[in-house]
Amino acid sequence: MSVSEGVKVYLFAEPVDMRKGFDGLSTLVRERGLSLFSGDLFVFISRRGDRVKILTWERGGLVLWYKRLERGTFKRINGTGALQIDVWGLRLILEGLDPREIKRPARWSPKSLDMSSQQAQFQGYERHPYEHRVR
Repeated sequence: MSVSEGVKVYLFAEPVDMRKGFDGLSTLVRERGLSLFSGDLFVFISRRGDRVKILTWERGGLVLWYKRLERGTFKRINGTGALQIDVWGLRLILEGLDPREIKRPARWSPKSLDMSSQQAQFQGYERHPYEHRVR
């Protein structure tokens, strides 16, 4: 699955019944107040953790991507709501890895006019990939 870096990814923390299709998953997205037709990725992991579905909007229709692991599980966060993660975190999850256990090295970024130099230096890298909660 190819995903550009600018796409927003929402991981639903609660386990989802994998019998849900386009309509059932779309309802879950709308219940969280998220925009179904934005092109964002909405990630759902099964109760057993061995299956994942990703719902998104592409020109003219909804797309549902489905993966089942033959061994192992996808790492899910316990809790409620939809968590905004980055594409890097999604890639790790799809490989069966837990992004919370991977440490990303700090990278330099240019100073910003509206941030202190210390904030600009580590912008986006001190933050945990699961920090942003949606309702």
